[in-house]
Amino acid sequence: MMMADDSYGRFNYVYSSELDAEFSREHGHGNSPAPKKFKVVASARKVLLTIFWDMEGIVHIEFLEQGTTINSERCVSTLRALTSRLRRVRQDKVKDVVIQHDNARPHTSRQTQCALQQLELPTIPHPTYSPDLAPSDFFLFPLLKKHLKGNHYETDAEVEANVRSWCRSQTPEFFADGMRKLVQRWRLCIERDGDYVEK
Repeated sequence: MMMADDSYGRFNYVYSSELDAEFSREHGHGNSPAPKKFKVVASARKVLLTIFWDMEGIVHIEFLEQGTTINSERCVSTLRALTSRLRRVRQDKVKDVVIQHDNARPHTSRQTQCALQQLELPTIPHPTYSPDLAPSDFFLFPLLKKHLKGNHYETDAEVEANVRSWCRSQTPEFFADGMRKLVQRWRLCIERDGDYVEK
């Protein structure tokens, strides 16, 4: 089974400053030191990560370009990239892959469903509004965000490199643990007649 999910993360960027001597002279303070003038740089930008993982580790990662959104076309493009990647990194398991992803509109659109069939990627039904049963939401993303918290980045590329590095540093046992926790949550959900599973 392969987990698929998207998550936005807000990442703080370092402010850069420069001295502006012109400003000081314009305001009649020729002898005084120039004040610091800060360039306008977003202090917290969002970076969207789409990730596919299984018990062995990360299979595919994509970052959404700034100013774009996830729609059916993007979802289909990602699924095609995933299929290509699966052939390289999970050659012996390509036919055994079953994807669990949430019910976001791009995932359930007719275009995406047709692509899933064409690419022979079966999915597991996922209950609506159930992040408690999505291992990326209750397991992977919280730990990744904890790792990234408090760091400052100057570019999206730095964020992406840090995310990729963290993902590569996790062991297969780490990812297997996430899958075991999913099975435990499924059991709890069944025992509770479908009620939300708390921590």
